[in-house]
Amino acid sequence: MRILHTSDWHLGRSFHGAGMLEAQRSFVDQLVETVVTEEVDVLLISGDVYDRALPPVDVVNLFDDALVRVTATGCKVVITSGNHDSGIRLGFASRLLERGGVFLRTRVSELAQPCVVEGDGFELAVYGIPFLEPRMVAAALDVEQPGHFSVTQAAVERIHADLQARRHAGTVVSVVMAHTFASGGITSESERDLNIGGLGAVPLDLFQGFDYTALGHLHGRQTLSETVRYSGSPLPYSFSEARHQKGAWLVEIDAAGVTSVREVPFTSLRQLAVLRGTLAGLLEDPQLEWAQEAYCQVTLTDTQKPAQAMDSIRSRFPHTLVLSFDPEGAQLSQKKTYSQRVREAVDELDVCCGFLDHVRDRPASEPERQSLVEALESVRALEGSK
Repeated sequence: MRILHTSDWHLGRSFHGAGMLEAQRSFVDQLVETVVTEEVDVLLISGDVYDRALPPVDVVNLFDDALVRVTATGCKVVITSGNHDSGIRLGFASRLLERGGVFLRTRVSELAQPCVVEGDGFELAVYGIPFLEPRMVAAALDVEQPGHFSVTQAAVERIHADLQARRHAGTVVSVVMAHTFASGGITSESERDLNIGGLGAVPLDLFQGFDYTALGHLHGRQTLSETVRYSGSPLPYSFSEARHQKGAWLVEIDAAGVTSVREVPFTSLRQLAVLRGTLAGLLEDPQLEWAQEAYCQVTLTDTQKPAQAMDSIRSRFPHTLVLSFDPEGAQLSQKKTYSQRVREAVDELDVCCGFLDHVRDRPASEPERQSLVEALESVRALEGSK
């Protein structure tokens, strides 16, 4: 039997203001192709299906299309809700959807109700742990002191109890899905804290005793142990993910448990480029030709901020989304504040030129100084005529 472990689709998300719906449609196409060519039996989505609790209609339609196409192959789909999803909305019509091969696990009451798939001489039991907000689920899980560790531990104990009963009746291979931050994971900028003031991490040993744990929440695909893995997001959602190899895990199992795990790659419609250098250097470097069709984050190191920098950089890299400045040799600690500039100004012209330098990190050019001189003289003449 083959399982495809995915998570963090974040359907509906934008990338620094750029829409990603076409890129997400492309991912869905690759996903369906993988399900067909690899003869996947069960697709897992470990939370954050959507990027927001109330996704737009076209985004919901895309997910609907994905489910129809995947289940048409005979593959079953098991979904848990993440911290970006609304568990109540995502779990709507869950009992009805099970008839079509889609199993939603978005409620605490469903923790110990696995999706069961019959294999050759064994039974696959897939348990889904949705994102658990400690204070919201503590009472339902009989937890006195809410915390990510305590509620996750309580959830896992319920699953172990059900799994033990099933193992008395026959051979069972167990898979647990969870949307959480497990210790040992590496974060990227696109993840949001699980609670205010820091991350609520859970230890890996909570997931001992399961044949495979399919985690979601971190966007980088990684292996925490041979049986505990993050699939990562199928597409990059921040420039901190520029070096990530996006994809999923293809897990093969038999009656003895997991026999192999291998990477399945997904490609994005556009690469990400993180560029740094002087404006002239970036515009002339022949080795950056690949970045001309990429989404770009550019840091200019010119000693003075170039005029119309974004227009200039987009003349070669039209999909530049982020532009910042870090002048070579600049000592920010010695840079004067605007109030200091005003106090030290000799005359009105000095105040105006100081303001320009402050807001754009570039002193006034000679034509700009001359325009300011003429404007100030006009103001003086107007005031003198009153």
